[in-house]
Amino acid sequence: QVQLVESGGGLVQAGGSLRLSCAASGSIFSINNMGWYRQAPGKQRELVAGITSGGVTNYADSVKGRFTISRDNAKNTVYLQMNSLKPEDTAVYFCNAGIHTYGPGRPLQVYWGQGTQVTVPS
Repeated sequence: QVQLVESGGGLVQAGGSLRLSCAASGSIFSINNMGWYRQAPGKQRELVAGITSGGVTNYADSVKGRFTISRDNAKNTVYLQMNSLKPEDTAVYFCNAGIHTYGPGRPLQVYWGQGTQVTVPS
């Protein structure tokens, strides 16, 4: 079994910062790509930022220059540093990871965290 547990969400004023964390635990052999998605009320879930096992990153245009994704492979943890937050960043943020578990063939599956709420009042 594998779990992704997020933390760090909350309410912050416009212009403020938050740091989200997502720790993976369980029967993990290795972790490929990790990422952060968000879903605002009435909208589809969208990719915010992604990072490969080698540290290559990509960002949604709406967060470039404000958000930074990073990972600590020793801790199986991915982070999202969010600066200059705007009301339009309000959403539930989910982490996501492609994980090889122990077992025959070391199968690769995509796992999701439970989500953490980020609220930036207008």
